[in-house]
This record gives sequence, structure tokens and C-alpha cells, in this order.
Amino acid sequence: MHGGIAASILDETIGRAIMFNYSNSIWGVTVDFSMKLRKPVPLDGEIRVVARIVSEGKRSFEGEGEILLADGQVAVEGRGKYLKMDIEKIADFDHQGDAWMVYASPNDPEFIEI
Repeated sequence: MHGGIAASILDETIGRAIMFNYSNSIWGVTVDFSMKLRKPVPLDGEIRVVARIVSEGKRSFEGEGEILLADGQVAVEGRGKYLKMDIEKIADFDHQGDAWMVYASPNDPEFIEI
């Protein structure tokens, strides 16, 4: 996978992690993002993208995350600072649609040790 695509996936996932605290109304808008490419991300294999909030203020938050390969190895690490923004102010698409939801799977792990 191209590094720019990996960055986009990781940045979006970290920026949306704030939704768990504020339902679907607040999203993160990237202020600063950096990443480290550790291993190639194959196009034909399963990957898992994990993100978490590491600090939160009134108007912004910091998050970090990883793209994990099928065997659990970290392929890409990312960290960023984001502004909390109401989705109605930053998007003019159907953010309630199926493509923008988080769907739980029975195979989702309780936790991931990195």
C-alpha cells in the first residue's frame, strides 16, 4: 500500500476515535499528524486499524494508532493532534450513512496488546 494511503487511513481512524466520547456529532480535524512506516502493508492481506485518544482538552485532543498486519505486527504507527469539530460544520455529506458507521463484529477483540 502506498504510504500516503496508509497515512490517510490512520489519520481518519485516529480523528474519528473521538466519536466514542461524543457519539457521531464530534469529529477530529487534523492539526498535526506524523507517522512511521515499519513494514510494507500488503494490498491482498487483512489489516486491522487501531486508534486511541491519549489526551483531551476542551477544544482539542491527541491520538495515536497503528495499522496491524494479519499476524499482529505493527506496519504503521501514527500520532496526531486534532480539533474537536461538530460534523455539521465540516461536512456536507450523509454522515449518518452506512459507509461512515462503526460496526461491531463478533470477532472483535476485547483488547489488543501492542
